[in-house]
Amino acid sequence: MGDGFEQFVADRIDRLLAYATAVTCDKYLAQDIVQDVLLRAQHRWDRIGAMEAPYLYLKRMVTNDYLSWRRLKAAKTISLAHADLAQHAPSVADQTDAHAERDAMRARIAVLPRKQRAALVLRYYEDCTDAQIAEVLGCTESTVRSQLSRALQTLRANELAHATGVQS
Repeated sequence: MGDGFEQFVADRIDRLLAYATAVTCDKYLAQDIVQDVLLRAQHRWDRIGAMEAPYLYLKRMVTNDYLSWRRLKAAKTISLAHADLAQHAPSVADQTDAHAERDAMRARIAVLPRKQRAALVLRYYEDCTDAQIAEVLGCTESTVRSQLSRALQTLRANELAHATGVQS
């Protein structure tokens, strides 16, 4: 149990943390979620490790943990804090531009409902298909397409409102 799990974690921890950070828009919340998921997965690793796609299963565990009611209050607090900070963040040159751009994107998607945000991250950050997203979110492929459509519509409307100076 230990060796297989430890190797899996060593090989995938960075990807799992990156995914969780993109979905939560907060690296500390992401670290908490991934740690909780890995602790639970370790106890069931014999079953999880024997699956065809254990990484996809853990990604689903991360997503479910993020979408759970226990994380709702933390996610709302963090989303509002990031949105507020992003509006006042100064523009800085060199390598910090990439970080500023990433933070600005996180602030943009932080306003989305959690399932829409998860669908968007799975599609455009993790490059998942509708079927894979449906499996992770536990819904149908048509629901995935609907979630993605609504998320993109909201992002476009917010971007247009921001560009024209209209507050939504």
